Amino acid sequence: MKITKLHLPLFLLFFLMMTGITSSYAQDSQDKKIIQLSGIILNEDSTTAISGVNVYVPNKGRGTSSNNFGYFSMPVATGDSIVFSFVGLKNQSFKVPDTVEDDKISLILTMVQDEIALGEVEVMPYPTEEEFKQAILAMTVDEIPLDKGNLSPQMLLRWAEQMPSSPNENFRSFQSGQMQQIQDRYGPRSFPLLNPFAWANFIKSIKRGDLKSKD
Repeated sequence: MKITKLHLPLFLLFFLMMTGITSSYAQDSQDKKIIQLSGIILNEDSTTAISGVNVYVPNKGRGTSSNNFGYFSMPVATGDSIVFSFVGLKNQSFKVPDTVEDDKISLILTMVQDEIALGEVEVMPYPTEEEFKQAILAMTVDEIPLDKGNLSPQMLLRWAEQMPSSPNENFRSFQSGQMQQIQDRYGPRSFPLLNPFAWANFIKSIKRGDLKSKD
């Protein structure tokens, strides 16, 4: 691949940038000690491990996340500030001491629930409550005139005759017709004048005075 005169400045700029980053990273590594940071992340009650917690060093491009058991492990440098974040939990931070004798640090971190209470929102069709009250007071309800002729006994009787049967009446009519069909199928219809029980009920009704005129 030939490097043209147009690509040469870009190539030199990229080379200088990579050289500067490498030298600065090497200088930073020489000044700071690299240690292994590991630990377990638990909930507020320390009864359940939290998986999927983001563990990272801001502006350094280094990070990891806790596994199903809440365990994490990552290399950090002395003086780094590690941030622990999770949706619904308050962020926690930990700064690695500048002087660490050992080459590893273990943590047991508890994260607290982050409760955000939103303010009450009232939805109204009017901009203000005062305008809503004024609109209610300004409403006029027209009274429906009542035609007393529609409540006459003749009209009510005509409406009652034209009304369809109720569900109970339809059910009783169906049962009566079904019983009559069964009687016609297995024997002749009964004649009330020859029924002694019907005569007994008729005599009792006379004694009770059911047939007397109520004028």
